[in-house]
Amino acid sequence: MELKEYLEYLVEFIRETVKNANAKGVVIGISGGIDSAVVACLAKKAFPNNYTAVWMPIESSEEDYKCKQELIDQCGIKAIDVELKETFLSFKKAINESTTPDHKLAIANAKARLRMTTLYTVAQTNSYLVLGTDNLDEWHIGYFTKFGDGGVDMVPLVHLLKREVREAARILGVPASIINRAPTASLWENQTDESELGITYDQIDAYLAGEINDEVVKTKVDHLHKISEHKRNGAVAPNEFKRK
Repeated sequence: MELKEYLEYLVEFIRETVKNANAKGVVIGISGGIDSAVVACLAKKAFPNNYTAVWMPIESSEEDYKCKQELIDQCGIKAIDVELKETFLSFKKAINESTTPDHKLAIANAKARLRMTTLYTVAQTNSYLVLGTDNLDEWHIGYFTKFGDGGVDMVPLVHLLKREVREAARILGVPASIINRAPTASLWENQTDESELGITYDQIDAYLAGEINDEVVKTKVDHLHKISEHKRNGAVAPNEFKRK
C-alpha cells in the first residue's frame, strides 16, 4: 500500500473509532513538532467541523511557538490556547516543598501529564476522543510519558516509522520548518530526542525495517523495548479470586 493511500485509511480509521465510541469528534495536542502536526491534519480531514487542536505551552521555546503558528496558518488548523505554565509552576513548587526527592525527568514528564489532563477535559466537554501522536519508533522503545502523551484513545501513527511520518507531513502540506527541525519533546531547554536516546531515528527506522544489523543499535533498541513494556500494556492484575 502506498503511504498516501494509508493516510486515507487513517482518516477513515479515526472516523470509525469515533463512531464506535458514540463520540462526536477528536481533540489533539499540538506542540510545534512533526508528529502532532501530521495528526492534526488527519483530524481536520476526518472531522472538519468537529475537531480541536490544543496548544498548551509550559515554558515552551520560541521555535515551538513559531512552528505551531505556521501549522495553524499554513494548514488552516483550528486551535485553542491553554496556558499551563502557572499550573505547572504551582505543581512543581508543591512537589519541591514535599519530601519528594528532586528528579529532573519526573518533573519534566509532569508537563505531559498536565497536558493529558487538559486534553481529556476538552474532549469530555465536547464528547470527543483524544488522538495520540506516537509513531512506531517512539512506541516500540517507549519514548513517551506513561499517562502523559501515552494517555490517549487512539494512536493513528503507531505503525509508521519516523521517516514515513516525515513523508506523510510532506503529503499533507505540513510547513517545511516543522519537517526539518530536530525532533524534540521540549522537556527542557535545548533538549532533543536523539541526544537523549543516544541513537538517531534513522538508525531506529533502519533497524525496525530490517535494513541493518548493527549490534549497538540492536542492543539499545531491544533494551529500551524490554524495559518499556509496561507502558504499552494496561494495569497489571493478579490471578482471579476463586470464590467457594
